[in-house]
Amino acid sequence: QVDRYLYPLRLSDDVLLDVMARFQAEMVKGLGRDTNPTATVKMLPSFVRSLPDGSEKGDFLAVDLGGSQFRAHQVKVFDDGRQSSQLESKFYPTPKEVTQGNGAELFDYVADCLLDFMETKNLKHKKLPLGFTFSFPCRQTKLEEGVLLAWTKHFKVRGVQDTDVVASLRRALQKHKANVDVLALVNDTVGTMMTCGYDDQRCEVGLIIGTGTNACYMEEMRHIDLVEGDEGRMCINTEWGAFGDDGALDDLRTEFDRELDLGSLNPGKQLFEKMISSLYLGELVRLILLKMTKEGLLFNGKVSTALLTKGKIEMKHVSAMEKYKEGLSNTKEILTELSLFPSEEDCVAVQHVCTIVSFRSANLCAAALAAILTRLRENKKLLRMRTTVGIDGGLYKTHPQYAKRLHKVVRRLVPTCDVRFLLSVSGSGKGAAMVTAVAHRLAAQRSHIDATLAPFLLSLGTLREVRNKMRTELEYGLKRETQANATVKMLPTYVCGTPDGTEKGKFLALDLGGTNFRVLLVKIKSGRRRSVQMYNKIFAIPLEIMQGTGEELFDHIVQCIADFLEYMGIKGARLPLGFTFSFPCRQASIDKGTLVGWTKGFKATDCEGEDVVDMLREAIRRRNEFDLDIVAVVNDTVGTMMTCGYEDPNCEIGLIAGTGSNVCYMEDMKNIEIVEGNEGKMCINTEWGAFGDNGCIDNIRTKYDKEVDEGSLNPGKQRYEKMTSGMYLGEIVRQILIDLTKQGLLFRGHISESLRKRGIFETKFLSQIESDRLALLQVRRILQQLGLDSTCEDSIIVKEVCGVVSQRAARLCGAGLAAIVEKKRENRGVERLQITVGVDGTLYKLHPHFSRVLRETVKELAPQCDVTFMLSEDGSGKGAALITAVAKRLHNVGQK
Repeated sequence: QVDRYLYPLRLSDDVLLDVMARFQAEMVKGLGRDTNPTATVKMLPSFVRSLPDGSEKGDFLAVDLGGSQFRAHQVKVFDDGRQSSQLESKFYPTPKEVTQGNGAELFDYVADCLLDFMETKNLKHKKLPLGFTFSFPCRQTKLEEGVLLAWTKHFKVRGVQDTDVVASLRRALQKHKANVDVLALVNDTVGTMMTCGYDDQRCEVGLIIGTGTNACYMEEMRHIDLVEGDEGRMCINTEWGAFGDDGALDDLRTEFDRELDLGSLNPGKQLFEKMISSLYLGELVRLILLKMTKEGLLFNGKVSTALLTKGKIEMKHVSAMEKYKEGLSNTKEILTELSLFPSEEDCVAVQHVCTIVSFRSANLCAAALAAILTRLRENKKLLRMRTTVGIDGGLYKTHPQYAKRLHKVVRRLVPTCDVRFLLSVSGSGKGAAMVTAVAHRLAAQRSHIDATLAPFLLSLGTLREVRNKMRTELEYGLKRETQANATVKMLPTYVCGTPDGTEKGKFLALDLGGTNFRVLLVKIKSGRRRSVQMYNKIFAIPLEIMQGTGEELFDHIVQCIADFLEYMGIKGARLPLGFTFSFPCRQASIDKGTLVGWTKGFKATDCEGEDVVDMLREAIRRRNEFDLDIVAVVNDTVGTMMTCGYEDPNCEIGLIAGTGSNVCYMEDMKNIEIVEGNEGKMCINTEWGAFGDNGCIDNIRTKYDKEVDEGSLNPGKQRYEKMTSGMYLGEIVRQILIDLTKQGLLFRGHISESLRKRGIFETKFLSQIESDRLALLQVRRILQQLGLDSTCEDSIIVKEVCGVVSQRAARLCGAGLAAIVEKKRENRGVERLQITVGVDGTLYKLHPHFSRVLRETVKELAPQCDVTFMLSEDGSGKGAALITAVAKRLHNVGQK
């Protein structure tokens, strides 16, 4: 008969798994911007973004308001490598006239107590940061602000709901002339997580199970619609006490739960809390015993005054009666004190009631906690997770069986989580101080990071200066008297026309510009059904060839051509050939190119100052297997312009933004003083990578740029390229990361062996890390591949560093391009210019933001130019073939 009453309180594992699923759904609802207003589980952002990392230090104050006593604390945090701290506290009563009075009285009382505490600790002369533990649901928009949503736990202070409690506390402190800086508002649950997080860095869940109940955990920012930004994590205060207020738990609520709720201060509210917190469990036991007595199942049917008196049976009675080791003596003593005079059978039955009620509490608490742990594991995309739950609260601490039951059920519900339960010894007050200490650390860290990255954030005024300086350098390179000393060489290419659609025939093209070498056969058809067909093969160029002798390099190239001709079955044909050679060359005609200097890691000897076409012809002669008609030597930038020019006649600029950086454009012959003739146009290969080699942009070069330059193969050369091209951006990032690590702002101050390796941070990692689709978890994985063991906070900083370096590269590139398009506009003498830029290069193609930032910068710096960017799909090899075809066409016209 007793069990008949208690049956609805017994919950099977299937029911608990169902509760777990319901709570998970409520969490999702609370996190969504559109669904949050109607969600019962409010999932309040706490603006606590980081757990303690052990580097916190200093003196902090904390005040703790939320229970039957008000507490003031002084917390000293020592940076001694042992993560030690010292807590001194003083307790003050919270009289009923304060908890049920008005807001001004409450905050005056808090300020009075704090001042008394500071006086006893001789702290009045110091200005100390304060953390405010306020254990009631608040909506926060920042760490040091919180609007009270509703009072709980018997507090009913007038005029405080819907107001900022931190502002009220600050006013009271000012009134009392207290020298205190309120830095953080913390819920007691968050405080518990932070206290335990200081001792165990795996702790990312906080749980209170006492007079009230609540949980918090570290959620991924990308899932929190209520807060801007998707980087990192933030602690979410679930306010799970209200779970079920919308009827979601009605099927599990018994008649006793309903009766208890109706008699409470807030009927219909905090229904989950009323089923599991110690404030209500004693009352639940009383209601069950009352009904059983009325039906004659207990105490011979005699209903005592104690059973009729609300609140007469408290949680301390329930806990004492469940001390099984002491047999029934405790139960008998407590019931006798309540004038219930029980028989032994009565004592057994009452003990059974207490057990079932507190067991249900532990079961429900475990189900909701299991939902949080499952979410954490899924967020991290782990099959199995190790984590720690920080716990505080009288029910958990003092009940003889509660902790053991809770642990057991949690482990049964989430077998994929290895959970450590860590008791918060020093309470949430220390946690508030830890939140304040972390906020203090993050603020200091933030100012150091901002100072480090500030030189990369170029103002519009600075970019205009860069544009104007580039324009000046372009002019120097075009003028006869200044060209010899110009850093931007403005090399004539002898490409004097763009495709007109009449080009036709079979052409070979070579493309040498990086670690890969391409040989192409290009078939061009003219007329109405004009088309370009391409066949190509890619060959690797080993490092020993790149940095060996010139003869070895060109013999390797000819070997690759021979393999391709054999592969295509065209070894006997003497085809016209275009040679894309992506290094600065001084040309005297379209088929002559003297190498000015190697770039991009090439160092082959006996090549600089030599004609690369002659070197190729000699290598073909040495092999003596085939002959080719070398018609044109072409820079990759020019090839890109011609490829896009075939599709769009308005394309008169070519841009490469990849391993290297360069631009070419069609210049009026009358402006090219170093070439005879004034009629028509010629393509100029600017070789703008050397912009700044004369020191004209030293004002924007950072110490990191100088370190990268000094460690490169060509110190002092190609300075603009080293700030804007893919070959160097990763190395700039690496230098910044080393500096931030030395400052103790990254990787716990530990410079790993891999971070010391030059070139470890490739530009492809920048593109991956900056991808908007990538969660921080994946960023951490990329860093782990590089041997960098990063925290979530480290990953955010690394992503930020990558962002500023690549953004600066795109903006500098945009400033240079703005100088070119403005020059084109002035050449044409038009108010508004419409022009297309043909673009190639992995940085432009693959980086998630580079192309957008580049386009925006050109628009800002050349507002009278409408610039269309056209991606070169087929690369500069096709362009070399088209230049060869155009050169053949123009040659034939000349002969006729």
